[in-house]
Amino acid sequence: MPFIGNLQQLGRAIMLPMIILPAAAVFQSLAQLPWQHLGLPQMEVYLQLAAAAIFQFLPYIFALGIALGLTSNGLGAGMAALVGMFIYSGITAHYAPGTEPTVLIGTFIGIVAGISHLRFKDLRLPEYIQFFGGPRFVPLFVSFFTLIFSMFIVNLSEQLEWLLIELGEVVSLAGGFGVFLYGFVHRILVIFGLHHLVSHLFWFQVGGYETEAGYMVYGDLPRFFAGDPTAGSFMAGLYPTMMFALPAIALAIIHEAREDLKPQIRRTFTLAALSSFLTGVTEPVEFAFLFVAPYLYVVHALLSGLIMWLTNELGILHGFSFSAGAIDYIINMHLATNGWLIIPIGIVTGVVYYFLFRWAIRRFQIPTPGREEGSQLDEWVGDIPYRAPLILQAIGGKKNIVQMESCITRLRLKVHSEKDMDVNALRNLGAAGVIRLGGGHVQVVFGTYSELIREEMLKTIHRDQQQVSFHSPMQGRMIPLAEVPDPIFSGQLVGNGVAFIPDRGELVSPVRGKVIHIYPTMHAIGLLTEEGLEVLLHIGIDTSKLVGKDYFTAVVKEGEQVEPGQLLIRFNLQKVKKDSKSLATPMVITNSDRVKAWRFAPFMAVKKGQSSIMSVVLEESKSEGEVR
Repeated sequence: MPFIGNLQQLGRAIMLPMIILPAAAVFQSLAQLPWQHLGLPQMEVYLQLAAAAIFQFLPYIFALGIALGLTSNGLGAGMAALVGMFIYSGITAHYAPGTEPTVLIGTFIGIVAGISHLRFKDLRLPEYIQFFGGPRFVPLFVSFFTLIFSMFIVNLSEQLEWLLIELGEVVSLAGGFGVFLYGFVHRILVIFGLHHLVSHLFWFQVGGYETEAGYMVYGDLPRFFAGDPTAGSFMAGLYPTMMFALPAIALAIIHEAREDLKPQIRRTFTLAALSSFLTGVTEPVEFAFLFVAPYLYVVHALLSGLIMWLTNELGILHGFSFSAGAIDYIINMHLATNGWLIIPIGIVTGVVYYFLFRWAIRRFQIPTPGREEGSQLDEWVGDIPYRAPLILQAIGGKKNIVQMESCITRLRLKVHSEKDMDVNALRNLGAAGVIRLGGGHVQVVFGTYSELIREEMLKTIHRDQQQVSFHSPMQGRMIPLAEVPDPIFSGQLVGNGVAFIPDRGELVSPVRGKVIHIYPTMHAIGLLTEEGLEVLLHIGIDTSKLVGKDYFTAVVKEGEQVEPGQLLIRFNLQKVKKDSKSLATPMVITNSDRVKAWRFAPFMAVKKGQSSIMSVVLEESKSEGEVR
């Protein structure tokens, strides 16, 4: 499984250079405007040259992007990749003039540069030549490697060019079935974040086409934008799925949600549907049912393959620079063949998906979001600075992170211990799913907010602040303190914090600390954290009058040290509910003046001991630089 983790890192790296492709598509589309009538006759040529330049230098872009992606923006690796490409181009242009650098070559040299950086960045040489050690050794090594590699390619240039063209012909022999198989595998690999690897083969390697300028381009995507009339079969069939099928699933999930949850689910999944329709980002919808109904996801993958087969049989050719969303559909329509057929096919696809998923959700009682136990998806972009520290805690803290990257829809992590991650907390904090690839490689799917989350987490890691994180003291539902039916607590006269409505009669410690007070009736307990915060846990409202062991039983003593999740008090849930004003259980910090900033997780269902439900940043003494 560590091998899978390394592949997903490569898949993320491959996405980095692809972010430049939409610019080329936009340039080509804008070139179609009547610039001569606007008094700018040269603008069309400028735009066409700009788009052509991006595709011409695509191998260099891939080499640089993959090297940076594999090394978390290691500048030495990026420099080595570019130098390697220059060496390769110079040698092959002289000895094999017909050999053009391909994306495959750029990818290979980028991988070599990235791996070399990881291997040699800490290299120690004898002191008198240590100048060439460490990161400075990487460009030197890659230069010599590329020199030998280029000599090898020169001697095999004709055979390799023939092989790439033959590969395209072999794939084309598979016809519609080959396109179906690609569509099915593509959707399955989305689960693991590896779909970029199979796409890279078909989009940038399969088939060759000689442009009007006389140079060869390879792969479905560059050939499509270069004007190849046979390119686009491995992209066109994705449009009906992304523009119509996934939004239809989102609509089915909205309509099958409980009435009381429909407003929130409607907001969340309307945005997810628009994201898929406009930009082709599908994970927020797909991960809403992947984990609760994996068999349904397999059906979805099969249908996606069949749709691609159908578009291929109808002779539909279309392409995209980023993904198969409406924006790319419109921008690149001028290069498509029978592209208009995608709309009626997409409408039929959407109808089929909508009724299929509504039937499946009801028939098999699938707990999609908005139903009894649905996974959580939330719209919370404004809360990212506040939730990022909680997400960091749920991952296991900064000490658990070996490496943290992000792509369009997910955090890609390597952690020391997967056991230290709180998956339930991550789901409550907005994660659509958590995928374990083995070897400490983990993906947390947050949708298109992933990069923003990573940036905020890095800020949290680098800040020199003292923080205290809280676990849930009971199983039930977390509510704002303002909803507690007691003016003393709701008015924050005792202190600030949160409250809980329990559904089990157990109170556990939310922090590491010491028991400093247990009330005689045992309905409340006070804790002192290692940082000096005084935490009050008060079970129910107006429960101080409930005397007797039939109500509350403390299992710890004053002065005892406790850990997060350790049982403090057992209580008879039904009797307390019957004989008290409310089961609302506040958890407040009574010396709140020592808190500089508060961060709360979403107010929803929580499990006993669940991490990352609240965190606080402590004030620091200006005179001594110590926590007061």
